[in-house]
Amino acid sequence: MNTRDFQALDRAHHLHPFTDFKALGEEGSRIIERAEGVYIHDSEGNRILDGMAGLWCVNLGYGRRELVEAATAQLEQLPYYNNFFKTTHPPAVKLAEKLVQLAPEHISHVFFTGSGSEANDTVLRMVRRYWALKGKPEKQWIIGRENGYHGSTLAGMSLGGMDAMHGQGGPCVPNIAHIRQPYWFGEGRDLSPEAFGRECAAALEAKILELGEENVGAFIAEPVQGAGGAIMPPESYWPAVKAVLAKYDILLVADEVICGFGRLGEWFGSVHYDLKPDLMPIAKGLSSGYLPIGGVLVGERVANTLIEEGGEFFHGFTYSGHPTCAAVALKNLELMEAEGVVERVRDDLGPYLAKRWSELAEHPLVGQARSLGLMGALELIDPATGERFDKALGAGNLCRDFCFESGLVMRSVGDTMIISPPLVISHAEIDELVSKARAALDATAARLARTPQPEETA
Repeated sequence: MNTRDFQALDRAHHLHPFTDFKALGEEGSRIIERAEGVYIHDSEGNRILDGMAGLWCVNLGYGRRELVEAATAQLEQLPYYNNFFKTTHPPAVKLAEKLVQLAPEHISHVFFTGSGSEANDTVLRMVRRYWALKGKPEKQWIIGRENGYHGSTLAGMSLGGMDAMHGQGGPCVPNIAHIRQPYWFGEGRDLSPEAFGRECAAALEAKILELGEENVGAFIAEPVQGAGGAIMPPESYWPAVKAVLAKYDILLVADEVICGFGRLGEWFGSVHYDLKPDLMPIAKGLSSGYLPIGGVLVGERVANTLIEEGGEFFHGFTYSGHPTCAAVALKNLELMEAEGVVERVRDDLGPYLAKRWSELAEHPLVGQARSLGLMGALELIDPATGERFDKALGAGNLCRDFCFESGLVMRSVGDTMIISPPLVISHAEIDELVSKARAALDATAARLARTPQPEETA
C-alpha cells in the first residue's frame, strides 16, 4: 500500500484524537512507518527529528531492543492477568517497589492505571475518599489552573482548565474550580517574574477563602505546564503555593505525567521544585511510551488512611498493572538508571539545550526562548509591534507545518512553539534541532511578511 491508499483508509474509518476530522480528511494524514533513536520516518521516505518524543513520552528513544525483549518474555510467560480478586503478579509488584524507590521519601504506594487520564480520575476519587474517611466529607472542592491539562476523560478534562475542552465536554464534574496560571510571558509582563509568581499564588489563597477552606480538598497542578505551552513558573511561585496549602491543610496533587521520569533533569518535577506532594499521577515516560501504563504515586498520609480506615476502595481498571506493560516499564526504569539518563539530562543535555535554544531568542519572530531540562518553548511575536500576531494568521500552526517540511516535529500551542525531545538526544542532534527550528522560523517570517493583515482584507 502507498501513502494515498493509507490516507484513503484513514479518512474512511479512523477518527483521530484532538482533530478536525473533516479538515484532516481533506488534507490527508502523515503516515509514520518506522523509527529509530530520535527520528521517525514517514511513508514518503522523509526522516524527521522527533522534537516531541512522541507525546512527551519516548524518553529512551525508539528502537530499544531491551524493551521489546522484556515485552516478549512477559507475553510468553503471562501475557495478562488482573490485580482484582486478591491476586497480583511479579511485574506489578516489582514495578511498584522500583517506583517507590525512585520517588520522594514520603511516597509509599502505587495505584496502577492504563494512562495519565485514568490516573487523574483516580486522584479525584482518592482525594474525596481521603477526606470522607477523615470525617470531612464536605472537602469536595479541588482547585486546578486555567490552561492546565490533566487528560481528556470527563474527570481529567474537568480537573484541567482548557476552555475548548470544557466547551465540548460539559457538564463538567462538579466542585472543581480554576485559578490563573503562572504564565509570566503571556499574562504577567507588567510585573517582575518574582512578583507575578507571588500574585498567582495569592490567587490560590483567594480561591480557597472564596470557597471556604473547610470545603477545599486539594490543589492539582503540573510542576511545569506541558500541553499548555511548556510554562515554567517563576521561582517565587511554588514556595508561595506550598505555604498556602500548608496554612489551610489542603492536599497537593503534582501531575507528573509529563514532567516525570527525567524530563526536567530529576526523576520527578516535584523533586526539582521540592514539592513533596500527597499524590503524583504518572504515565508517558514510565514506559518510554512503548506500552500504555500509568498510575498514582501515593504519599504515606493518604495511603495509610485508605489502608487503615477505608475498607474496600471501589475503583480500578481491567488493565491496572497489566503484566506486560509493567514488565516493559520496569525494564525502562532499570535502563534509565544503568545509563545515568536522568543525571545526563540534568548535568549535560539540559544545559547544552538551554545554551543553544537561547540563541533562538535573537530571531525577530521570537519574543522569548525558555527551557528547563529537555523541555523548551518559543513565544512567537510580530517583530513590528513586539506583541502577539492576530490569531487569524495562525502563526504557530504555520511554523509547525514549516517544521515538518524542514524535518522536525515541533508542536504549536497557539503561537507558542514547544519541544520535548527524547532524553537520549545527542549534542549533534540538539544542534540539528535548533538549526531546523531556525529554518522554520525563517520560513514562517517570510510567509507572514507576504500575508495581508486580517483588517486589510476586511
